[in-house]
Amino acid sequence: MVSLSADLSPLHPDRNLALELVRATEAAAIRAVPFIGRGAKEAADGAAVDAMRAFLGTVDFQGRVVIGEGEKDNAPMLFNGEVVGTGRGPECDIAVDPIDGTTLTADGRQNALSVLAVSDRGTMLDASSVFYMDKLVTGPAGVGVVDIRKPIGENIRRLAKALGKPVDEMVVSVLNRPRHEKLIAEIREAGAGTRLMSDGDVAGGINAARHNARTDMCVGIGGSPEGIVTACAIKALGGHIQGVLWPRDDDERQRGIDAGLEFDKVYEADDLVKGNNTIFVATGVTDGQLVRGVRREGNYLYTESVVLRGASGTLRRITSDHLVSKWL
Repeated sequence: MVSLSADLSPLHPDRNLALELVRATEAAAIRAVPFIGRGAKEAADGAAVDAMRAFLGTVDFQGRVVIGEGEKDNAPMLFNGEVVGTGRGPECDIAVDPIDGTTLTADGRQNALSVLAVSDRGTMLDASSVFYMDKLVTGPAGVGVVDIRKPIGENIRRLAKALGKPVDEMVVSVLNRPRHEKLIAEIREAGAGTRLMSDGDVAGGINAARHNARTDMCVGIGGSPEGIVTACAIKALGGHIQGVLWPRDDDERQRGIDAGLEFDKVYEADDLVKGNNTIFVATGVTDGQLVRGVRREGNYLYTESVVLRGASGTLRRITSDHLVSKWL
C-alpha cells in the first residue's frame, strides 16, 4: 500500500491529492447553484452527486467509498463500497457528502457545504448501519479536559477554565431538534449561550474546533457519517472529538451489532479514523462561518474551499474563478 504521507517532498503526487480532490467539491457546489433557494433539495443533491462522482473519476487514487450516498434507481451514485478514481495512486478510504445541508441549500440558508474526507485504506470506521451518533467536539483546549460521559455543565466549566474565559462567554452549537430540548436547557442553565443550527452538522463541528471560531463546543446527536467526516478534519485542527452511537430502534441496533459496532463504547478520534494521515476538503455551497458560498458575478463563478491535512496540521484556503459558460 502507498501511504498518503509516504513522502512529504513538494513533488510527491500523494501530497497533491488534496488539491485534486478540491476539483470534485468545487464541481458539486457549482452544480448545486441553480437549486439554491428553490425548495428542491433532492434535485440539488442529485446534481451535486453526479458532478462529484464525475470529477472523482479523474483523480489518481484508488478510493473506496466507506461513507456514501447509496444507490438509487439501480444506478451507482457514490454508494458504500464503490471504488472511485483512476485506479492509479494510493489506496484510500473515502467519505463523501456532496451537500452537507441539502435543506439549507433548498431554503437558501447559510452553512451548506460540499465535503470529501480521505484516509489510508482500512482506517475509517464504517458506521453506515447506524444513522445517528451523539458527538462532542472542541478545539485543542478540550483535549484531555472534556469528556462526553460527563454532564454538559461540567464540560462547559472545564473548557471555560482551559480557555481562560468566563462561563457566560461560552457558546455551544447544537442542532435545533426536539431531541435536544433537555440538552439546550442544561447548557443555558450552566450559564453558557447556545448557537442553534438548523442543519450543517459538519460545519458546526469544524467551527467549534477552529482557533478563531465564534463557538467553543459542538454537542448533540447528529449523523454518524458526519461524525466520521468531522473526525478527519479534527485530526488536522488538533481538536477533540468523541462519539457514541445512537440507534433509533432495536432493528437498527441489531444491524449495528451485526456490523461489529459497539453501543456502550465512546468512540475517540482514533476509533473514528485511525492515525493522522487524513485529508478533509470542503467547498462552500452557501455562505457560512467556514467558507463563502458560490457567487456568480457576470460571466464568472467564484468558489471558496478549505483543505485540511492531518499529516501536516495545515488548513489552506483556496479561492477559484470559473467561467460560467463552462459550468451552467
